[in-house]
Amino acid sequence: MKTVAIVLAAGSGSRMKSDVKKQYMEIGGKPLIYYSLKAFEESIIDDIVLVVSRGDEEYVRNEIVDKYHFDKVTAIVEGGLYRYHSVRRGLMAAAPDCDYAFIHDGARPFVNDEIIMRALRAVKEHGACVVGMPVKDTIKISDDEGFARETPDRAHTWMIQTPQVFSYKMILELYQKLDRVEEDLMAKGVNITDDAMVVEYFTDKKVKLVEGSYTNIKITTPEDIPTAEAILRNR
Repeated sequence: MKTVAIVLAAGSGSRMKSDVKKQYMEIGGKPLIYYSLKAFEESIIDDIVLVVSRGDEEYVRNEIVDKYHFDKVTAIVEGGLYRYHSVRRGLMAAAPDCDYAFIHDGARPFVNDEIIMRALRAVKEHGACVVGMPVKDTIKISDDEGFARETPDRAHTWMIQTPQVFSYKMILELYQKLDRVEEDLMAKGVNITDDAMVVEYFTDKKVKLVEGSYTNIKITTPEDIPTAEAILRNR
């Protein structure tokens, strides 16, 4: 069994309102991307493919991968315009004999070995799984004018996190298919926001939901920084 982690760090981080891209902002004295790379480096994962913004490859190699001795990083590749472009490029850079691909947002620094192992067990059984947690709040679905349209049963609503884990051959083939029909999907207004949607859209395969952690947060806005620092202090 061979596993690869595709770590996505190609976003612009515009909502962070910082001159420094959020994946390189320091939290606890280390760049944000350091923490997820460290988690995969010290886990059962065999290889790591790091997807970064154009022009950042040398900086990431020197100042993060080599500096912190992330020896499992086998490739650093340039990301694309949208998230799903970056995922496809990351998948294509993985070893062709890979069995399972863990696709993870580098802006989620608190993935840990327990989450990784739960996801591995689930993907081996089901072929496709995503990490997430049941929502704590009541969720409302709005109409186009901003009025509440319906209230889904909270017992069946999850907030989805990463990693999202799949049979490597299956997810690579589906992303290649997505690339071929991308213009048609855009014309239909289909917005692919996560990897599970690719499986759900192109197949009838069910994607298993796997418990992650309420601390497995995504760093998106300045308000998330104090929360992340508090989580670090309590680890």
